[in-house]
Amino acid sequence: MNAVRVIVTRPERDAAGWVQALQAHGLQAEALPLIEIAALPESPALQQAWREISAYSALMFVSGNAVDGFFASNQAAALVQSAQAATDSIANPGPRFLAPGPGTVAALRRAGVPEALIDAPAADAGQFDSEALWAVVSQRDWQGRRVLIVRGQGAGLDQAGGVGRDWLAQQFAAAGARVDVVAVYQRRAPVFSASQRQRIKAAAHDGSVWLLSSSEALAYLPAGDWSRARAVATHPRIAEAARAAGWGVVVPSRPEIADIVGSIESIPP
Repeated sequence: MNAVRVIVTRPERDAAGWVQALQAHGLQAEALPLIEIAALPESPALQQAWREISAYSALMFVSGNAVDGFFASNQAAALVQSAQAATDSIANPGPRFLAPGPGTVAALRRAGVPEALIDAPAADAGQFDSEALWAVVSQRDWQGRRVLIVRGQGAGLDQAGGVGRDWLAQQFAAAGARVDVVAVYQRRAPVFSASQRQRIKAAAHDGSVWLLSSSEALAYLPAGDWSRARAVATHPRIAEAARAAGWGVVVPSRPEIADIVGSIESIPP
């Protein structure tokens, strides 16, 4: 395993933890972010959402970045305080906090949201995405309820944003809910250094295993021949996008370290 080089493509802040975890399993992991995350100014839509926050039955966050961007508001402390009080109140339970996977759950916990108010797929779920989250909350009465989806703003679609987000909004609407959407961060193409471009070119054919966590990010790679490239994708839709882009070996995996390591081990040398 020591000879396996793994390229972690998650945004810079997230990549460090993944690199450390993979290195702890004996892999030669390095970070090469293929997507950049930038905060957005507090928009009129976000300000309105905060003014009407008590009217929402659920706040759905597409990612940990969505949580961080939303709770950066100076009004976040009041929401956390009311959420904590809501755990002891039956008459006024307050909004539920919805997360598609463990990374978003962890961000909500860091923000101070009580565990009892968080709804998410089980830790052993087959996938962590909008479909898995809807399976958890679909049986509730959403008729006439208001739902706020907190997301990023980007040019493309990925499993945590575009496709999954739009699908989930459609499910809530079909169930009778009024859905609002607000963007709190921006996803954009990184500016690669000369050394990073050289690394990308080499890793397309030198046996490195790319850890792909966004189909949108694939579009930000320089044009080239990916027929000899190898990758582990953390969602089937990302795997499909990589194959469509001409990647030679693409293995889908649950986005958990143990599963990712197993998937990397399954790729022939």
